[in-house]
Amino acid sequence: MLRRSSFLRAATLAACGLVSPLAAFAQAFPTKPIKLVIAFPAGGPTDITMRQLADNASRILGQPVIIDNKPGAGGTLPAQALQTSQPDGYTVAQIPLGVFRLGYTTKINWDPLKDITYVLNVTGYAFGIVVPANSPFKTWADFVAYAKANPGKLTYGSTGNLTSPHLTTEIIAQKAGIELQHVPYKGSADLMLAVVSGQLMAAADSTGFAPQVEAGKLRVLNTWGDKRLAKFPDAPTLKELGYDIVQNSPFGIGAPKGTPPEVVKKLHDAFKQAMEEPSYVASLGRYDMLPNYMSSATYTKFAQDTVVREKVIIDKLGLAKEK
Repeated sequence: MLRRSSFLRAATLAACGLVSPLAAFAQAFPTKPIKLVIAFPAGGPTDITMRQLADNASRILGQPVIIDNKPGAGGTLPAQALQTSQPDGYTVAQIPLGVFRLGYTTKINWDPLKDITYVLNVTGYAFGIVVPANSPFKTWADFVAYAKANPGKLTYGSTGNLTSPHLTTEIIAQKAGIELQHVPYKGSADLMLAVVSGQLMAAADSTGFAPQVEAGKLRVLNTWGDKRLAKFPDAPTLKELGYDIVQNSPFGIGAPKGTPPEVVKKLHDAFKQAMEEPSYVASLGRYDMLPNYMSSATYTKFAQDTVVREKVIIDKLGLAKEK
């Protein structure tokens, strides 16, 4: 009732010329459910943590925030969905790091910097490489030794072509002087099934692999953060193994280009409050993920800087699209 009254009051003021229609719309926002499009399937760490964030934001905004899973295309489908969505704040999307390299690898008719409004960054992943528990690879040294002796025969999976797990593993392989065979999957659930069942020899993923490791089905060979993960204290970081690599792939929430600043601020404030709630922090903790807040301005600058940095990586791996 209060929301209806405030909307009617704003509409009346707009009709009287006291406030602009845009300001009246922003003042009343939101008056219906908001869709949050995420890049990976149900059941994985992204889905589970983003659902908790959405639940928290729903209570703050007074309207449901509904998760819409759009897996595939290296995690870039939600960003693409923004290009055909109304800039009214009722469709927002997860923006994985892969979005910032998309223009270098795929022909697209939109610009990740110009055609997305960056609302806030919320977190990043904890990554690592795992093998089946019965694998002969007891250590990373075993893995590298086999790959050197059998070029191109060691199979590993990731959550998709040109995702951070895929590209980071290829950079590691370059530095180690090995050649691996990559197999892409749409999400962590399918990927974990493949490696646990022995269809793959290894997997590069976020710590969605934690339940399988804790159940004794998988072994962690390395992790990709600046420090060892609390859940897997015996697994060395890439830096400890001699690779100057840290990868946590920050991600946040974006809206369509042209979304009114007042609406962006309401979304920002609500999601910032939602990510500070203990329930969200706890959901991240299940996967050794941490809150990683960036304001709208800071996140926009991060996007600009990352687009430049990702070009270097794409060029180094020879993955740039043909002109």
